[in-house]
Amino acid sequence: MLFSAGTALGLAAAVAVPYLMAVRHRVEPGQATPVWLLPLVAPMVSAAVGPPLVHQLPPGQPRETLLLVCVALFGLSLLATLVMLPLVFGRLITGGPLPLALTPTLFLVLGPLGQSTTAVGAFGDAAPGVVPAPYSQGFDVLAVLYGVPVMGFALLWFCLATAHVVRARRHGMRFSMTWWSFTFPVGTCVTGAEALARHTGLVAYAGPALALYAVLVAAWGTAAVGTVRGLLRGELLAGPGPVPVAPPPATARTTSGAVR
Repeated sequence: MLFSAGTALGLAAAVAVPYLMAVRHRVEPGQATPVWLLPLVAPMVSAAVGPPLVHQLPPGQPRETLLLVCVALFGLSLLATLVMLPLVFGRLITGGPLPLALTPTLFLVLGPLGQSTTAVGAFGDAAPGVVPAPYSQGFDVLAVLYGVPVMGFALLWFCLATAHVVRARRHGMRFSMTWWSFTFPVGTCVTGAEALARHTGLVAYAGPALALYAVLVAAWGTAAVGTVRGLLRGELLAGPGPVPVAPPPATARTTSGAVR
């Protein structure tokens, strides 16, 4: 029931947010940010967490239907991400770096990448005995053929986002709630690398999974400490400062030559 409710909410967000952006707002290309990807990740999360529930259903069509619904959610989120990601990358290339406070959101791009790799690994785990051969073996193949190149791109983006964050820190980026962008996306890369290690048996993926997990723990700790400190100091709850009022324009008093 919780899975169905979460899936419905994810689908609603994935449809409603882009629709409202198109019909209610006038968005300029320079306004594109990785935050736009957030509604698109929800179906991918459902695709990744659904396969472990497959074997809780009665054998036959109920199990196969749930697995294929998860695959459909995977495709929905993946293709929507492929449509949106060029806008984000184009914004970086043509519009320059993001504002300092938004720079951590570059890590949000890792969310659909790592979560999709986690999802295809889960498909391969759940498929045997649920879908007929050769499709069950095909899901195992998909876990490797899809996961390896996507995690390669995730590594590229991780390095690019890190470089932007280092630059932003040098330019005075301070803590804000966007620092939580370092947590969930990195966590999806941990589970994605672990799925590849499980399906390939390679230490080359088990090692990065452990390293990324260490980064994840550090990111959680940093974001949590920064949030608590900001709440105690009142910085996070403080409203925007008053807008300074411009002084009225000075008017020069003139006298006519006829009046003395």
